[in-house]
Amino acid sequence: MKAVIIQKFGDLEGSSLKTGIDIPTPSEQEVLIKVKAAGVNRPDILQRQGLYKVPSNASPIMGLEVAGEIVEAGENVTKKKIGTQVCALVPGGGYAQYVLTNEAHCFPVPKGLSMEEAAGLCECLFTVWINVVKLGRLKENERFLVHGGSSGIGMFAIQVAKQMGATVLTTVKNEEKSDFCYSLGADEVVQYSKQDFYKIFKSNKEGQDVDLILDMIGGDYFEKNIGLLNEEGRLVNIAFLKGNSVKLDLSKLMMKRINLTGSTLRPRTTEFKSKIAEELREIIWPLLNTQKIRVHVDSIFPLEKFRDAHILMESGNHLGKIILSLD
Repeated sequence: MKAVIIQKFGDLEGSSLKTGIDIPTPSEQEVLIKVKAAGVNRPDILQRQGLYKVPSNASPIMGLEVAGEIVEAGENVTKKKIGTQVCALVPGGGYAQYVLTNEAHCFPVPKGLSMEEAAGLCECLFTVWINVVKLGRLKENERFLVHGGSSGIGMFAIQVAKQMGATVLTTVKNEEKSDFCYSLGADEVVQYSKQDFYKIFKSNKEGQDVDLILDMIGGDYFEKNIGLLNEEGRLVNIAFLKGNSVKLDLSKLMMKRINLTGSTLRPRTTEFKSKIAEELREIIWPLLNTQKIRVHVDSIFPLEKFRDAHILMESGNHLGKIILSLD
């Protein structure tokens, strides 16, 4: 099969599309998917740069979400049939013509969605559900702030939070991204290139600070996040685009009784991911089928142009998802 292989960690010249790669064989509970499209995510960039450790039992090939057709199944697979079109969370290997995943991590393609759109669902929806719903414990009528609202994570975080009855705040770079977030249901958007989000959200709080913050920026955002949180507020960090070294005033943490946590998805167990998949299948997939939650694909690149997809991802000049097509 064809697959994108990292030969040397670092810039894009260290990775290339190779042919003659062995097609993987499914184990007892795995299915083999013929990939039609794959989502591009920030962890792919980090993996290519050598900054994101691949679990020992996962494919070293980049790519954490796909859409395609099941073409082979392990002997203990009971629910997924050969020939079924699915979208799936994969533990790696998505930038290839064929990829393995556990059968429980496969989902039906939502009604009306193309394979390219379906390929952009799983990694971000798993991440949002784990960090906003499970760790963040978001509740109805709470105030929720997600930084980077026009990203894939932000796009779904805004919509899931609105479906839960929360007030949603977000930060973005420019007016185009602001308009995009408002179209998804955001209640207030700050363009950080023009305004200080801390001052804006503090002055407009109407007597109420923020209950939950989902942050992928880190750096100097950390102190501002702590300052914006209510008593017993929750801060969940999932990335650190501005750096992982932060200044923490423990007295603020103690006085407000703030819950500070974070997570990564890829190293979690198959059993944990399967449990999250059950909840997404029950609660989120009906909302996708009725378009109450939607996916926006910014750009589609052929697999051969994966470098261009990574350049766009690193620039941040996209709205929603970037997809690789293998059709």
